[in-house]
Amino acid sequence: MTKLDTIKGKVGEAEDFARKIWLAGLGAYGKSYDEVQNRYDKISTDTQKVFHELVAKGEKIESQAKTKIKEQTNVEARVEEVRRKLGLDDPTTEDKVEELSAKIDALTEAVEKLAAR
Repeated sequence: MTKLDTIKGKVGEAEDFARKIWLAGLGAYGKSYDEVQNRYDKISTDTQKVFHELVAKGEKIESQAKTKIKEQTNVEARVEEVRRKLGLDDPTTEDKVEELSAKIDALTEAVEKLAAR
């Protein structure tokens, strides 16, 4: 083997080694890319799962709130109906109640005076 052959062999080994370093770098990049892609896919899936769970919980709460509001509205409607039937929905009713209360107080006082005699 001549000196030229030896140099060519060393240059070939160096080129082969440099190529392997290049390929190792590409491999590291590819592996990192795959790992990041897998993590992104997992996060995306987890995020969608949490979002759907939150939507389901929101629908449940909305339904419960609508039921409570409907119940409250029904109670208020029944109270209003009773007030209307009793004539308590008239704005002058409160004045009439006060007037009757004053008359009862006056009658009570008169009865007490008569009872004292």
